[in-house]
Amino acid sequence: MPRSGAEARRRLQQAALELYRERGFDQTTTAEIAARAGVNERTFFRHFPDKREVLFDGEAELRAALEQAVAEAPEGLRVLDLLLHAFRAVRHVIERNRPFAEPRTRLIAATPALRERELAKGASITEAVAEALRKRGVPDRYALLAAQTGWAAFAQAYTAWIADSSRSLDEHLLQAFADLRALVTSATTGDSGR
Repeated sequence: MPRSGAEARRRLQQAALELYRERGFDQTTTAEIAARAGVNERTFFRHFPDKREVLFDGEAELRAALEQAVAEAPEGLRVLDLLLHAFRAVRHVIERNRPFAEPRTRLIAATPALRERELAKGASITEAVAEALRKRGVPDRYALLAAQTGWAAFAQAYTAWIADSSRSLDEHLLQAFADLRALVTSATTGDSGR
């Protein structure tokens, strides 16, 4: 039996991931997840509101960390540089869950209900970043566009990091934002960005 709330939470996440991979998301119940984790179903619901959310733990922490990183970024940065600074500042939130990230990503890609939840979480984070940018004085008409663009670059870096663990998430972030800058400044549609 898990001795702490954090331990129970980790065991529930691991049990859910294992069962989703073995049986499929739709065929797995919260009672089965709890049993695999060695807790009762009530404990599951103390930690997670539903069986989708068990795979999205850390979203609130990431959102809050990004808001803080945007607020605390050095003055005078251009918006893309500010966003890169913020994403680099919070990468530890993602990196510490690396063993969980790869199978989680595959599972989400294969499950429509989880893809929907991931899109909703991304939209929530994007809006929080946009609001943090507004507080920094970025005009409304740019704030949401910048946040969405920054989130897209982050998603690109994350996907590349999952596929290529020989490079750090930080290296992939730097590459994604460099690619974004090249895309924005390329003069023709045939330019490969080199």
